[in-house]
Amino acid sequence: MKITLEITMYPLTDGYKEAVKDFLRRLNKFESIEVITNGVSTQVFGEYDDVMSAYTEALKPSLEGETPIAVVSKIINSHLPPDRWDTSQWS
Repeated sequence: MKITLEITMYPLTDGYKEAVKDFLRRLNKFESIEVITNGVSTQVFGEYDDVMSAYTEALKPSLEGETPIAVVSKIINSHLPPDRWDTSQWS
């Protein structure tokens, strides 16, 4: 089953940029998924098992690190990259 996972990370301290960059570096090393990052969130596309495995492996060091973070995740049960959104329905 293909899914889309949207992730937003909120470091709860100064110096947060490096914590976010470290997480994104780890996430982007997985070849079995597609990762798109913008200024607000990161979208991950692929097979459910591949996405969730990459997400948990990339996230664990961030949770174990010294920088306090909050992470919000949304899962869509479809492969829904931004270029396939029908924005005409939003008017």
